[in-house]
Amino acid sequence: MAVKKILVVDDEPRIIELLDSYLAKEGYAVVTAADGEAALAAADREQPDLILLDLMLPKKNGYEVCREIRAKSNTPIIMLTARDEEPDKIVGLELGADDYITKPFSPREVVARVRAVLRRAEAEVSENPVIRAGGLEIDSLRHEVKRGSEVIELTPTEFKLLETLADSPRRVFTRLQLVEEIQGYSFEGYERTIDAHIKNLRQKIEEDPKNPRLIGTVYGVGYRFEQEQR
Repeated sequence: MAVKKILVVDDEPRIIELLDSYLAKEGYAVVTAADGEAALAAADREQPDLILLDLMLPKKNGYEVCREIRAKSNTPIIMLTARDEEPDKIVGLELGADDYITKPFSPREVVARVRAVLRRAEAEVSENPVIRAGGLEIDSLRHEVKRGSEVIELTPTEFKLLETLADSPRRVFTRLQLVEEIQGYSFEGYERTIDAHIKNLRQKIEEDPKNPRLIGTVYGVGYRFEQEQR
């Protein structure tokens, strides 16, 4: 199995050193960058399997870096942030980040989150490897979503979320259930960020995201996929 490459982006040398040490012990190859411009250059040059991205960076902040990476790549991104306010995290998730970790953090928690997001990106095959519903073809083997001949680019989190909903049409999932499905574990507070991922997903798969016909909201409960499989 190929060694997974992690790009760690932070302007604090102590954090770079700490994460490099822990990730290397777990068998990951680590490359680093200390500012936003260097991060973008490293992402292009190294083609990492996952990016740990601090938000407060010199030259270009983490939001700008995330936006530029998402414009051309679905590489998984985990945000590192000292900001503990919900709106800051939601903005990052709406830009396409897969997860967030608030500083100060446990390096073991970072490793666990990296493993979880990489598992999501490795396209675990469901019992139903190809789901056809609502004009979409969701292929777990290829980790690909198509509408006709058009390939719809999704992040690993968005793909797992869509696959989970579409595999059980009309079933209502609570936000916490969706967290457990896509993360593999429950993380307090994270269920509120499911809304950001659903918003991103609707922008990509719905003809009219403001009036969705594929992913419905069940107010006060959660979400469901509205179209039966065919």
